[in-house]
Amino acid sequence: PSAALALLCGSVAAMVVWKWLGKRQIQKKMEEARRTRDEGVKKMAKAVQQFREQVPSVQTDAILSLPLLELTGRLREGSLSPRTVLYTYLDKALEVTQQTNCLRHFIPECEEQLQEIQRQREKGLLYGIPVSIKDHISHKGHLSTCGLVQRLGTLVQEDSILVKVLKSQGAIPFAMTNVPQSLFNYDCSNPIFGRTLNPFDHQKSPGGSSGGEGALIAGGGSILGIGSDIGGSIRLPSSFCGLCGLKPTAERLSVRRTHLLNVDVCSHPTPVPCALGPMGRDVDSLALCMKALLCQAMFQLDPTVPPIPFDEEVYSSSAPLRIGYYDTDGYFLLPPCMRRAVQETRRALQAAGHQLVPFSPPRIHYVMTELFLKTFFADGGRAWLDVFTGDVVDPSLKPQVNCCKIPRLGKKLLALILKPLQFLLLINLKNVAMISTCRSVKEMWNHHHQIEVYRTEFIARWRELRLDVVLCPVLGPAFTMGYPGKLLTAISSTMLYNVLNFPAGVVPVSTVTEADEEELKLFQGCCDDSWDRTLKQAVAGAVGLPVAVQCVALPWREELCLRFMKEVETLSREK
Repeated sequence: PSAALALLCGSVAAMVVWKWLGKRQIQKKMEEARRTRDEGVKKMAKAVQQFREQVPSVQTDAILSLPLLELTGRLREGSLSPRTVLYTYLDKALEVTQQTNCLRHFIPECEEQLQEIQRQREKGLLYGIPVSIKDHISHKGHLSTCGLVQRLGTLVQEDSILVKVLKSQGAIPFAMTNVPQSLFNYDCSNPIFGRTLNPFDHQKSPGGSSGGEGALIAGGGSILGIGSDIGGSIRLPSSFCGLCGLKPTAERLSVRRTHLLNVDVCSHPTPVPCALGPMGRDVDSLALCMKALLCQAMFQLDPTVPPIPFDEEVYSSSAPLRIGYYDTDGYFLLPPCMRRAVQETRRALQAAGHQLVPFSPPRIHYVMTELFLKTFFADGGRAWLDVFTGDVVDPSLKPQVNCCKIPRLGKKLLALILKPLQFLLLINLKNVAMISTCRSVKEMWNHHHQIEVYRTEFIARWRELRLDVVLCPVLGPAFTMGYPGKLLTAISSTMLYNVLNFPAGVVPVSTVTEADEEELKLFQGCCDDSWDRTLKQAVAGAVGLPVAVQCVALPWREELCLRFMKEVETLSREK
């Protein structure tokens, strides 16, 4: 017995030591990644200082205030040099990331790209424009981490198609921006590089998962950025940070060599696909970026992208539009200021000569629980849990991770108990949605089929009303830190158009007023339950923060979506 006890104690001690060593190894990897990042920041700060000493007369504020269209014009005519513009934005990016922790890494090869564009025979549409890119969009010689420790050891061997096209158009990728761990969150925090803050209020989130992009551009440290969107990850940071952002039809821009979790997006297709898209200060910036990317270089490098160039005629049209609108999807009632924004924009569009038609998206409860989340948790979340192997889970993700760790039998029992209550009590249970799994290949194929059935139903309703575009709300204003992880199902306003694979963009139209804040005190949501009360807490204290609306078009009609966004932007600025 004493020998057995000694063996047991020894085994327990060995396991404790083994776990301690594993955690220590993880900690060392994270410390090394942070050290590498900090050294890169110091080197870039030194390079910026050298530039300042060489060219002391640069009018920094004047350059930073130029809209993208004007900046490209100045660069092409030669009144501004690409080097001056690059170092002006590097300097500003250093300042913004010091305040918000929005950068994951500077791209020192931007100096090489600066030399390369000066050797190009023709000046591309983005000649000399510094561009920031989201962490998981591959750039040769750099990490693509998704905020995960297991991805820290492997450098990317080749640029993504999108980065190659940006470079061919004269753009200079200069920074990679921070993301939430695993990208499955609309906050922006990971255990390696930390939490990104909203530049307008450091107690608020910049949104996610393109939160680093949102914070950098809103803070003035980048004039154009590339994000990705699979549930609102371009549109939510744009809403929280007061930017314009476009989620195109997923296949309109190449996603090759863009990593989602631990796989290339193209090697892991889903019925709700990931889309890459631009983020900027105004709609014209997005249109110019799309025009630059939809070129022969894109179509030749990735033959799976439909060779459809940007239609300038549609974007420039001034013909009246027939616009569907709604201020709630009936699933998750948004704060008063976001509904106010839709109604004010509706009235402005009507006064401008457009025809406004009430529209109601069908069956959002079904879409959210049975179509969207079931796509990502068809296996009960096992594939997602695998990416946290040998990792530290960020606190904002622990509720979802713990739910996925419930044994399958426990999930079935919980589903039986909770699902009948979901509609009866109007409780939007994100955990119930995650519990809903596909138990066989046949059920998975049926799930894919049901998504197509829903898309057909939605388009039929759209056609029946003869709509050109739709105006609707987007989640906002910016949440207080930590709340996005508690309100996963609040993203129904954006995720709907990922399921449908429609182009959708966000435009800031207002700011939160004192009257909005007073009205929020009386807000009860759908039924004044715990989810409604949590939302109320999340958005409180937002006076002065941006308020946005969402603009939607049918698949492959990005130019029409942008044209509608431009109309909304123009009217809101006039107001």
